Amino acid sequence: MHDEWSQAVDARAQAADRLAEAARTGLPCAPIRDLVGTAADAYAVQELGTRQALGAGRRPVGRKIGLTNTTLQQQLGIDQPDFGMLFADACYCDGQPIPPDRFLQPKAEAEIALVLGRDLKGGPFTVADVIRAVEFALPAIEIADSRIAGWDIKLVDTIADNASAGAFVLGGTPVPLLGLDLRAARMTMTRGGQEVSTGSGEVCLGHPLNAAVWLATRLGRTEYPLRAGDVVLTGALGPVVPVEPGDVFEARIEGLGPVRAVFGK
Repeated sequence: MHDEWSQAVDARAQAADRLAEAARTGLPCAPIRDLVGTAADAYAVQELGTRQALGAGRRPVGRKIGLTNTTLQQQLGIDQPDFGMLFADACYCDGQPIPPDRFLQPKAEAEIALVLGRDLKGGPFTVADVIRAVEFALPAIEIADSRIAGWDIKLVDTIADNASAGAFVLGGTPVPLLGLDLRAARMTMTRGGQEVSTGSGEVCLGHPLNAAVWLATRLGRTEYPLRAGDVVLTGALGPVVPVEPGDVFEARIEGLGPVRAVFGK
């Protein structure tokens, strides 16, 4: 039993090292599913990556929720989303130039970001708990990225790779939830003025708040519960779009307004 435990710890460390080396060199790596077989093990690998980031002085500022599209979940044979850590140095302001060389294989997706005014520690939580905790919402563009070559990912690969987090752009005009219908909110995203993605809040687990409730409950009794000030990226509102240097994306979300992701050349 001790040997099996040691082998599992070893395999997690190897997986974390493989992903860290890909991030360091800019050269995508092979999937890590040869080393990690369960979601629990994959989150343990993600935790190793988080501890490395904290040790390097990065500051966590919230969480991203991934795999919120139920069609995609069915394709992967899963019944719930996943999550990853957000860091301050990966956050960009609306229209701020984003250096494309920080990414390996970037893709853009429009999302609704929720910013908390209260802790969500403990749980389980209801949608009413989450609504009371949310201080305001912002339009956001997430730049998803994968350290794994060709985006050849299964569930354990993306979880271990910090839920394929890259960076994110937040709009600058906060909107309180009062009176917003996030489920029905329409989203349109353009690249260079041409429409490339459309959708609505309903695509995100039926309602973006459903995703937030899931995350709050999932994290509430862990070492890293959601805290006041945290940003929560609730999940894609439409199809993701590959990013090239020089691209300019603008996402408009009904009730929240626009946000732009501007990539350098």
